[in-house]
Amino acid sequence: MTTKTLQAEELIISLPEKCLLTSNTVLNSYLREYILKWRPPISPLIALCSFLIAEKWSHRTSVWKPYLDLLPETYTCPVYLEQETVNLFPEPLRRKALEQRSLVQELFASSEQFFFSLQPLFPADVAIIFNLSAFQWAWCTINTRTVFMKHSEKGYFSREPDIYALAPFLDLLNHNPNTQVKAAFNENTKCYEIKTLQGCQKYKEVFISYGPHDNQRLLLEYGFVAACNPHSCVHVSTDTLLKYLHSEDKQKSMKLSILQEHKLLEDLTFGWEGPSWTLLTALKLLCLEADQFTFWKKVLLGDVASKKNEEKSVDLATKICMSLMEETQHVLQKVSVLKKYCEHLVNQLTLVEALHTENLRILQISYEILQHLPSTAI
Repeated sequence: MTTKTLQAEELIISLPEKCLLTSNTVLNSYLREYILKWRPPISPLIALCSFLIAEKWSHRTSVWKPYLDLLPETYTCPVYLEQETVNLFPEPLRRKALEQRSLVQELFASSEQFFFSLQPLFPADVAIIFNLSAFQWAWCTINTRTVFMKHSEKGYFSREPDIYALAPFLDLLNHNPNTQVKAAFNENTKCYEIKTLQGCQKYKEVFISYGPHDNQRLLLEYGFVAACNPHSCVHVSTDTLLKYLHSEDKQKSMKLSILQEHKLLEDLTFGWEGPSWTLLTALKLLCLEADQFTFWKKVLLGDVASKKNEEKSVDLATKICMSLMEETQHVLQKVSVLKKYCEHLVNQLTLVEALHTENLRILQISYEILQHLPSTAI
């Protein structure tokens, strides 16, 4: 909360470099000699994870104890969620969640030998200290709470980008998708600074923005969803598109190749303003009949191939929208039942419920918008 009115461009917070937890912090710690002699060099991310795990284990004597005491014991990122919960995610979030889990498990497996090398530092067995659960906690702490701060290459780490900085106190500021801020490390003041671009009234909560992320990205990376998020959208998978195409279309594979080549399979979404331009353009190309196929370049440039093609693509968009609405309603009904019988999953299910509720609102608005676009009878 701000105790005074903040004007646009005014500083919200300025955190000195010495308060930031970075790869430099790790290199100036008891881990230094182990990092320097390890071959091949470990990544800055693994170094930071190792430091967090080690400090948490001995947190009563750690200089970082006040910060460690504020960190959550668990997170609500997909890495921590039950498989039963992840199965309720929409595509492609479910796929990305599984990829995230695999990534964390692979990082842990590839780092175990380094963890074992730290045994001389601890009286207890490092296999107990540096277990998968501890690694998941450290990885989620970094993934959800670090600010971007580019560090110069030191030659001690692998060539992976050294861009992480944990910022105690600063990371207590909450995200608001409607907030605009400017955040960066100021080389002149040697502080990490955040300025408000909108101002803030006295005695109001001060929000920051993690970026223009939709709710699926927020849930994947940070473990929460934002209500009335202007960046929210419902993603349409390529598989969903293919379900509605005629199998006898001899040009189907050629159409998909064109869409892939022009990166038109990457932003297939329904948003608060209806279907995205990419989705409608992809549908127009897929709806081209054999005698119209030579017009595909015209379609990609935003021109009209024919009235019939426009109508078919809007019809197809409407069918996809209706199908996604039915799927979303079905999941919401399932979540409602599970919340009654799976008390240990209530918090996780509430998260899924919030995501699908927002998605349903977007799809309902998109459906209304599609009704006012030129189309044939559905």
